[in-house]
Amino acid sequence: MLFPVNKSGNMAETAENSAREASRTPHYTTSSAFLEVLQELGVEYIFANFGSDHPAIVEGLAAARATGQPLPQVITCPNEMVGMSAAHGFAAATGRPQAVLVHVECGTQALAGAVHNAAKGRIPIFIFAGSSPLTQEGELVGSRNEFIQWIQDVHDQRGIVRGYMRYDNEIRVSANVKQLVARSFQIARSDPKGPVYLVGAREVMEASAPAVKLNLDHWQPTSPLALSPDGVADMAKALARARAPLIVTSYLGRNPAAVTELVALCDKLGAGVLESVPNYVNFPHDNRLYQGNQWNEPHQNAALAEADVVLVIDSDIPWIPSVSAPNSSALVYHIDIDPLKMQMPLWYISAIDRFAADAFTALQQLNRALDTHTLDNSLVATRRKGWEKLHIRRRTELAKKELPGEGITPEYLTAMLRHRIGADTMVVNEGVSNYQTIFNHLAISRPGAMFTSGGGSLGWNGGAAIGAKLACPDKTVIALTGDGSFMFSVPSTVHWMARRYNTPFLTIVYNNGGWKSPKLSTLAVHKDGYASKSANLDMSFHPQPDFAGIAAAAGGAYARVVDRVEDVEDAIDSGLKAVQVEGRCAVLDVRLKI
Repeated sequence: MLFPVNKSGNMAETAENSAREASRTPHYTTSSAFLEVLQELGVEYIFANFGSDHPAIVEGLAAARATGQPLPQVITCPNEMVGMSAAHGFAAATGRPQAVLVHVECGTQALAGAVHNAAKGRIPIFIFAGSSPLTQEGELVGSRNEFIQWIQDVHDQRGIVRGYMRYDNEIRVSANVKQLVARSFQIARSDPKGPVYLVGAREVMEASAPAVKLNLDHWQPTSPLALSPDGVADMAKALARARAPLIVTSYLGRNPAAVTELVALCDKLGAGVLESVPNYVNFPHDNRLYQGNQWNEPHQNAALAEADVVLVIDSDIPWIPSVSAPNSSALVYHIDIDPLKMQMPLWYISAIDRFAADAFTALQQLNRALDTHTLDNSLVATRRKGWEKLHIRRRTELAKKELPGEGITPEYLTAMLRHRIGADTMVVNEGVSNYQTIFNHLAISRPGAMFTSGGGSLGWNGGAAIGAKLACPDKTVIALTGDGSFMFSVPSTVHWMARRYNTPFLTIVYNNGGWKSPKLSTLAVHKDGYASKSANLDMSFHPQPDFAGIAAAAGGAYARVVDRVEDVEDAIDSGLKAVQVEGRCAVLDVRLKI
């Protein structure tokens, strides 16, 4: 056998050098393959909250840095819900799913309402959690060596979130870890989109892994669904003949291209558009066919009552039947990626036909079909005139509410903000009791310029703003939140992260002095009950927390309390200057007239 020798001919020294070099070569483990496939899938960020179940991943990250291997950037998240909300904000702004890493069942539970928000908002997010080691006597690398690993061993960790996940699974062997991760992303990115969840025990993540190269062309999401030819023909005919056609939508604007198609359809038909509990900007608010947005207001919506043909497209709650609904003779059609709302135990609307289809694809089909119809131009003009009349009346009423008064109203505050936002602004909206006010008075017309969580678990806004800023660093990100949802957002974590990762944004707290939404809910059911006469409903935040001061202490934010009408404009300007010029967050605690 021939042995390599160095220049001095010292074989022993050569062998020692070889052994030393080999010791520097990273051990390729399941975790190595796991991190590698995230990079291959285009993941840009891992929003991580590490625990005792992650030694193999921490080692894999360190090895990759030491050897120059490109991997997604790790964002340290001291709170899991903030981390997942950041991944949510990034995906909502871009459509690109990111990774969230948490520890065992405790970290999974600490994701809290962010899991609900991602599921209900159709947001693709990949979640990985470790699990307690499978062995306890040192049989394998990663075996139990800390007391916590017995305490954190539970019967069904995946079951904690299974009801919210599009897919959940466990990494059991190293050989197919890449395939499992790729499948997870494939499902997360396919309609109906949503979060996915994988777990892996320490021993499995520490195990040696074979080198696997995936052909990512084989792991693409499903193609968008289209309408059936008969469905296109029937709906096109009904819309063309309608006296007052109306489109109702909630989240069509998640794809800005679908908004363009909707505008084209409405212009052809002279059809009106009503947003119901909108998650996105679904239609330009300055278009005179826009009929506003409805939420919980306790009266019949005029546009719904007027319509004789209603097309519901991408909406979870097109109306609240006990309060406001189309008239009984109206023809209702329904297009949705999930028209049966399979995750909602109680859900139905009186549609004569329903289709599982992608909104953009379906609207393209309808537009093409209507191009072959001979439309009655006189009828189209009459429809347009009717909807424009309602639009103008609505805008006139809204303008009256924006006038300054003795105290700061949410309408005035929002209008002053509207005058200061431009094409480079992205709004994260968790206004809760002021959701409708914010949509009405910001009156945004650019698709993609504003979104909500799509769910009902509060505290999403701060993390989402970080994610949106990471996704769009050249945009000015503004988070609008109630005082309750600001407290839920874990602002100390949010503003520490924002400073560390250079993601400055402006927060405006619509400070109602407590929980306004539960009070409104109570009064809606017990209009003349004891609660309506009580001065104390256990919902006040008195004495007032120093909301802005929390952000200043945790992240060096510009902090300001605003309680006079004459200070509102200067405060917004100063907050924007702090974000855009000084590169730091700003929090305006605006005390509203109650």
